[in-house]
Amino acid sequence: MKSHFFYPARIIFSVLAVICMIMIFRFSCEDSERSSETSAKITKTAVHIAVNNYDKLPKEKQMSILDKATFVIRKSAHFSLYALLGFMVSMAAGRRKLFSLVSAGVIVFCFLYALSDEIHQYFVPGRSCEFRDMMIDTSGALTGMLISLLILFMLQKFSGNKLSETQKL
Repeated sequence: MKSHFFYPARIIFSVLAVICMIMIFRFSCEDSERSSETSAKITKTAVHIAVNNYDKLPKEKQMSILDKATFVIRKSAHFSLYALLGFMVSMAAGRRKLFSLVSAGVIVFCFLYALSDEIHQYFVPGRSCEFRDMMIDTSGALTGMLISLLILFMLQKFSGNKLSETQKL
C-alpha cells in the first residue's frame, strides 16, 4: 500500500515552488537600472560589513572592491534563488533515490526554467541572456535538490519508516 505521508507536504511545496518561480520572474522583469539599484544596496551593505575601513580606502580601491563584490553578490543571488527552487521542486517530487528519473526530472525542470528566464531577460531593456547564469542557476537547483534529499533521508532514518518499493516515486 502506498503511503500518503508526504502528500499534503508535496502540495505545499508545489505551491511554494510556483511562488519561487513567480519571484524569479519578477526579478527578471526589472530593467538593468532597477536591477542594478537592488543589487547595489545589498552590495554596499555587504562591503561595509566585510571590509574594514572601506570609506577610508582610495576611490579606485573602493570601486575595484565594489565591482568584484557586485559580481559575486549578483551570481550568488542566482545560485540562491535556484537552490530554493530546486529544493521546493524536489520536495514536491517526494521521496526517491538520488539517481532516479524523478531526480533527473527535477534538474531538467529547473534548467528549463533557467533557460526560459534567461530568454525572458533578453527582452528586458538593458538585460542579457547568459549561458553562465543558466549554469549557475542549474548548479543552485542541484544543490537545493541534494539538500532536500538529505533532509528526506534523515526524516526517513529518524522516523524509522523504511521506504518500500511501493513508496518510491
